[in-house]
Amino acid sequence: MKNVDKEALEYHAKGSPGKIEVVASKEVNSEYALSLAYSPGVAAPCKEIAKNPDDVYKYTVRGNLVAVITNGTAVLGLGDIGPLAGKPVMEGKGILFKQFANINVFDIELDTKNNEEFIAAVKALEPTFGGINLEDIKAPECFEIEERLKAEMKIPVFHDDQHGTAIITAAAFINACHITDRKIEDTRVVFNGAGAASIACAKLLKRMGVQGKNILLCDSKGVIRKGRTDGMNKYKDEFAADTERKTLADALEGADCFIGLSVAGAVTPEMVATMAKRPLVFAMANPIPEIDPHKAKEVRPDVIVATGRSDYPNQVNNVLGFPSIFRGALDVQATTINEEMKVAAVQALANLARQDVPESVSAAYANRHFHYGPDYIIPKPFDSRVLINVAPAVAKAAMDTGVAQKPIKDFKKYIEQLEGMQSYRRGFIRSYMNKVKTHARKRQEAVPLILFPEGRSSKILKALQSIHNERVVRPVLLGYEDAIHARIAELEFEDLKSVEIWQPNKHPKFGEYVEKFYQQRKRKGVMLAEAERLMADPYYFAAMAVAQGDADGQVSGATHPYSECVRPVLEIIGTGRRKTASGLNIVLWQERILLFADTTINIDPTAEQLANIAAHAAQVAKFFRLEPKIAMLSFTNFTAAKESPRKMRLATEMVRERFPGLTVDGEMQADTAVNPQIMERIFPFSDIKGGANILIFPNLDAGNIGYKLVQQLGGGEVLGPFIMGLRRAANVLQRTCSVDDIVNSIVMTAVEAQVLKEKK
Repeated sequence: MKNVDKEALEYHAKGSPGKIEVVASKEVNSEYALSLAYSPGVAAPCKEIAKNPDDVYKYTVRGNLVAVITNGTAVLGLGDIGPLAGKPVMEGKGILFKQFANINVFDIELDTKNNEEFIAAVKALEPTFGGINLEDIKAPECFEIEERLKAEMKIPVFHDDQHGTAIITAAAFINACHITDRKIEDTRVVFNGAGAASIACAKLLKRMGVQGKNILLCDSKGVIRKGRTDGMNKYKDEFAADTERKTLADALEGADCFIGLSVAGAVTPEMVATMAKRPLVFAMANPIPEIDPHKAKEVRPDVIVATGRSDYPNQVNNVLGFPSIFRGALDVQATTINEEMKVAAVQALANLARQDVPESVSAAYANRHFHYGPDYIIPKPFDSRVLINVAPAVAKAAMDTGVAQKPIKDFKKYIEQLEGMQSYRRGFIRSYMNKVKTHARKRQEAVPLILFPEGRSSKILKALQSIHNERVVRPVLLGYEDAIHARIAELEFEDLKSVEIWQPNKHPKFGEYVEKFYQQRKRKGVMLAEAERLMADPYYFAAMAVAQGDADGQVSGATHPYSECVRPVLEIIGTGRRKTASGLNIVLWQERILLFADTTINIDPTAEQLANIAAHAAQVAKFFRLEPKIAMLSFTNFTAAKESPRKMRLATEMVRERFPGLTVDGEMQADTAVNPQIMERIFPFSDIKGGANILIFPNLDAGNIGYKLVQQLGGGEVLGPFIMGLRRAANVLQRTCSVDDIVNSIVMTAVEAQVLKEKK
């Protein structure tokens, strides 16, 4: 059993203490850069902002900067431990804002319990921030503080303990009612705990349709009811019920739903046993819930349980809310986060939970499979789709209610930006998905027909399921129809039930393909019987269908070795005259696009082959609107003392001779190629200025090792491998590929198919 406390202390103390740091978003690496960042250049944006205050969003980080503020009076389940002890939580909040929505945060701990002092301090910070996230402030003071700040400030103010918890709880509640066939307006709900989170949850559920007469709110002294005076305040008075029930046990008898934001052990199994049929128990006390889920299920196997913990199903975690909510609010420069924006977030989260869950989410949770139902009523925190569903919903609600100062004009582009914010690779792929569909629409033709020889592969099917609604390709699966349908049914992929399936030896063109292959290979040792046997193989059949123009492209390699999958592609589709097939990986690194070649095919290419590879990579670069700058890599810089460097120099000369318009240089070391400062300082004579974007490696060892190291250690996002130099679009994956890798390959194969078709 792990000692969490010990490991947490080590985690916070090791290296640089704490969890956050300030990182510059602009380089200040020269005297001139310093003059732009500070004096005298900084005066220019200062003067512009003085003339037009809205320009602060243009020239500073204010529009993407949130303050997380506390006075430490209600920290987690620890209570009033003070602002200093609460600082680790505020730093943690900052990490979550950055991780899940790319929002910058300063945490601010105020040493005061006086409401007026707290309010005055926060108001004075308004010029610095685009939004205020209040945190860990005890009730009832938190209500007055938030109400005042919302009324007196012109930026979003959001007390996450109240509204974040309420939003996630409401989304889970809606889905739990849906699963148990309940009408929200008829559902009886009992709350235990009458603090900020509980009262906010009760208010939001009323807004979602729960009737006030069906809500009972309990605190440590029992049911909050009319006539009770002990421990009451104006916020509890709103929920004072006309009832004879006095205790939590009384309140739970016959109730449909329990929502606990109180203390461990507050609910007994006997209490749960008295609840209505298929009860809903949201036991969200942390770290120990009001009742252990296992004990609740022992007495009521029909119960749906949610907690605040990650080791049980249905975790109600605020990280599903506040990063995306603030993202949407900041992006439209909202003046507040109003009720309509909260409801929009609730509905977006509830709807997302009903969608199929991608493999990337399962991978983040030890490959567990999630499916909408009693154990999955709310999305998982590491579901990247949360941001692209919640933020646009919140932004649109802000626009619809008139609190957005900078409305979004194109939500499709906005969603693409959000995807790119999470991952440069996702944004990159999304943009090319759209280009494939736009290209087909403009030319009034179908999107590319892509073959998948591994028709039963779970990874292939998951990838196709994940992009089914995008309609970016027409997929055709190869294999035995019954076996493929059985796998689709096993995976519960309803969308793929109608997908087209070809069984090679039963296809109408099987005989024609056999004869064609025999004619191609009869002088290379292939007999007619062998041609028939090979053409029944989905890999060979797919290659022939693509070569004959009966399909636009193919993707394989998810289940078989690269060499086995690439062989039929090279034999049947081929490269054409004087071309060289080669592997290309696209590396996305700090918003730069780098092309690595050859990474998969040629073990020890000749200088002539390297020149061809460089030329092909230059064509790819131009497609991506990059000016090709080709570096021929080696272990030396411009000396050519050994055989390998000499080969790279010769390849450089060949490219210059054959393609005089291309910028190419070498041989050179990798750091020289990608670091402009090294080049300018030591080798100013080089033709490459500003860093190379095409890296040509001397052999397969170097290329393959290079891109995999960048992928695993360098923080680069890698697409591919792709095959350059073929007559038609065909790509082979690595067996270690993820579902996301397959999606990327499908999209880029579709792009390639359209480009090649256009050229013909």
